[in-house]
Amino acid sequence: MNVMNKMKYIILGMLAILLALGINSCSDDFLNEELTTAYSTDYYETQEGLNDLAVALYGNIRYHFAYEWAYGTTNYGTDEFSVGTDLTSEMWNNYDSRLAPYVSGAANKNYPSPSHLWDQMYYGINSANIIINSEEIFSDADLKQKCMGEAYFLRGYNYLRLAMQYGGVVLKVEPTNTVERYFERSSAEETVAQIVSDFQAAYDLLPEEEFRGKGTFTKPLAAHMLAKALLFRCSERNDEWNSTYVDADLDKIITLSDYVITTRPLASNYGDIWDWTGVDCEAELLPEILMAAQFNADASTSGRYMNRTYCYPIAQYSNLPLMSRTVAGGLDFQRLRTTEYGCNVFDRVNDSRFWKSFKTKYRVNKAGDNEYGIENGDLGVLYIVNDKDDNRFDVSELGEGSFSYVDPNTGKVVPNVFVNYSNGEWTAQNSGNNRFVSLSKYEDGSRTAVKANGNRDGVLARTGETYLIKAEALVRQGNFQQAIEVVNELRARAEFEDGENRARHADGSQAANGGLDEPYDAYSNRSSYYESNNIPETTAASDLQIDSYTSLPAVDEAILDEMGITGDYNRMLHFILNERSRELFGEFLRWDDLARTETLVVRAKTFNDEASENVNEHHLLRPIPQSFIDGLTNDDGSELTAEQKSAMQNPGY
Repeated sequence: MNVMNKMKYIILGMLAILLALGINSCSDDFLNEELTTAYSTDYYETQEGLNDLAVALYGNIRYHFAYEWAYGTTNYGTDEFSVGTDLTSEMWNNYDSRLAPYVSGAANKNYPSPSHLWDQMYYGINSANIIINSEEIFSDADLKQKCMGEAYFLRGYNYLRLAMQYGGVVLKVEPTNTVERYFERSSAEETVAQIVSDFQAAYDLLPEEEFRGKGTFTKPLAAHMLAKALLFRCSERNDEWNSTYVDADLDKIITLSDYVITTRPLASNYGDIWDWTGVDCEAELLPEILMAAQFNADASTSGRYMNRTYCYPIAQYSNLPLMSRTVAGGLDFQRLRTTEYGCNVFDRVNDSRFWKSFKTKYRVNKAGDNEYGIENGDLGVLYIVNDKDDNRFDVSELGEGSFSYVDPNTGKVVPNVFVNYSNGEWTAQNSGNNRFVSLSKYEDGSRTAVKANGNRDGVLARTGETYLIKAEALVRQGNFQQAIEVVNELRARAEFEDGENRARHADGSQAANGGLDEPYDAYSNRSSYYESNNIPETTAASDLQIDSYTSLPAVDEAILDEMGITGDYNRMLHFILNERSRELFGEFLRWDDLARTETLVVRAKTFNDEASENVNEHHLLRPIPQSFIDGLTNDDGSELTAEQKSAMQNPGY
């Protein structure tokens, strides 16, 4: 979308919440926002008003990249991440007693509540309902089809986000204009049926092209999400009722996936997706990007929800010797600590996705006077991501302020060096949970200040995932070798190309003033590929192809062995989950994937030390917000009994 459209949908997105729900405010922050334009609800009884409301739907998806809930409900408590030094959302990772219908005992007030996702998704659903139930108002048939397609899509998407987290939810398909307090929860089967119906309608109505500009909902996106919803229905969490759907659903998933793969091809290089240089740069225009929340640098369009995800997976570097926090270095909030599994699920010699997803070097940017002759621009922080059998390093000689490791490129010592393994032991956290290999997919150097809001789009769906949806459907059909062939297509993109510089690193920090041309800041355009892998420099192509499902890659076999996974189906399902990590690491999908496949418990217990003690089967669903339950009444207006409230809640909470 262009800047004017972005401004319009942000403003209207706020109006939609006010007008559609009759709510005056939902937080002190919202009260402090000045709203200088006002419409009555009569505006939505015109074609122009409904079109503007359809544009406003896009503002609702920005919520997924704002504040702590972005990672708390999606990345925490899984195999990929655990808690860094900051404990803001710790309960979502640790599954302790604080993760409850009312969260309590949090480290600070910024923690995400179960009500955050619930409330925001219903705001969007109500706006969509206004459009869907006003079909007769449209006089322009083409505009009607597109607006209806957008509304069906957002309603299906929001219900899918709810169902993934909570199971069966309240199905509301007509707009709410007054206060309502009587609702009943639908079953998971009924909820998913509504999601599938909405996505099917969106698929039938939306055109292939982005008719409103960048970020528009399209037919390929609807196909991807319909396939995803069908895969959810086929997953283990729904085995009690899904048997009559599975065969037809799996066939349809494959057909839909093929359509998406054909119409919206992969970027030629995995790094192109994350090689971000500024607002509306080439990385944001790739056909592979099926769905992205739109952000920009125009303060007048900022709205309530801006992109804050750039700061959460970043390890602390600003308190290390010769280092200082800057925009180009990143805002090191250290929420999401990469786990041992997160490093070892990759074949780090041959799979470029690791080195294009994580940053492992920082440059000195606060050299001052020092006895080592280190200058700004020299290597200041080095993470060596090595294997367990690598005995090159004595961890007692490395770490914060060690000044012992010599950079072979300059002959100077590196002030801060951290190594994953020393003498066969995992030592990555010896210096505390604030030092770890950081996911760099969301770095944003275009910010005007270190703590300013981010400007890059938030990716919610891309074709890389479509391949894995298709592959999982094939696994569920028992077509294991065909699944391997599909994954091989995706892995081919992950291979280093002939002539490629394997040590090159690029992320959104380069959008900072000067970027790659400025030697005096923390961002580095090189990785520790060679220091970590201890191999001679090469520009040869790498090979990630798998010959047979009976002989999976060594990294996968090690992971399967550690979890005790046996049998062709289970091995292949977990292989797909491993591949989803390699392709989609940290892309706000992991908890949903592990919960729907009922692999959350075994993976969290095996690979997430902080979660392992408490996680159990009831954590496959989130607690229904107590604030919602307490506001309910019976149909006659009487208050719910304690037993009725308990019946509305998910088991175990």
